[in-house]
Amino acid sequence: MLLLVAGTLIWLGVMGKLEPWAAYLDSDGMSLEVGGHRYSAYWLIKAILIIIGLLWFTGVVSHFIERRVNSIRRLRGVNKALLSKAIQVGIYMIAFVIASQALGINIATLTVLGGTIGIGIGFGLQKITSNFISGIILLLEKSLESGDLIELNNGALGYVRQTFARYTLIETLDGKEVMVPNEDFIINQVTNLSYSDNRARVEVQVGVSYDSDSDLAREIMLEAARSHPRCLEQPEAACYLTEFADSSINLALYFWIADVTYDRLGPKSDVMRAIRKGFQESGITIPFPQRDVHVIGAQPPVAPADQS
Repeated sequence: MLLLVAGTLIWLGVMGKLEPWAAYLDSDGMSLEVGGHRYSAYWLIKAILIIIGLLWFTGVVSHFIERRVNSIRRLRGVNKALLSKAIQVGIYMIAFVIASQALGINIATLTVLGGTIGIGIGFGLQKITSNFISGIILLLEKSLESGDLIELNNGALGYVRQTFARYTLIETLDGKEVMVPNEDFIINQVTNLSYSDNRARVEVQVGVSYDSDSDLAREIMLEAARSHPRCLEQPEAACYLTEFADSSINLALYFWIADVTYDRLGPKSDVMRAIRKGFQESGITIPFPQRDVHVIGAQPPVAPADQS
């Protein structure tokens, strides 16, 4: 639609159909002088059309360049994003200079306007500016990359999909897409589970009854972890007795997996099932809390009298 309107205006201009309208809109009756500069309705319409056209053109070019940059396999994801944003900023700056020249605006006279805009940004656009700068910092620090598994300050767990100018897209484990402001990654604590190493430790806690052999239970738990295909040999799996609780002897099993970003709950579930099966075969019981209630001062039950 925009191309059709632009093409029609250009054709009418070439054919000279717009000259009477241009002369009327550029007349003194349709003009206003501000600060020694003359602004007419024709100038305003021309400015709007140039700005719309440049915004559309820069958007198309930016999208094309972003696709080309993302196709470079030798670059890391964070470097692709940083390069794309740098090119986009350069394109919009060039578009701004072209628009200023086309409209006859002296860039040197924009210093006062720039200061006013800066004050407006400092108050009205503070959050937007903060999120944009935070996004640049994240890209420069390379603390977040596409595919990283992170845990936010509110406990949400998910994968980083892409960092944009204002927010970072996080896909949670249940498939939800959460747009987190970039500022949150700067001012709040964020746990990156795959920042420098994809390895992760899995913990399984089990309680066995006091009548069971705790040493045998420990060996069963260790064997359940070692036999799992995703359990690493180094660091070795370890099992510790952690507590003499009210109803059980508590044991804690720790083992490591190579890639935390790929199904972390699966190995834990498999090992727990293997532990339960081993306990059942060895006669080791997992107790449940029990309480004995003694009523002080209660009379013992009286046996019924013999009716014979």
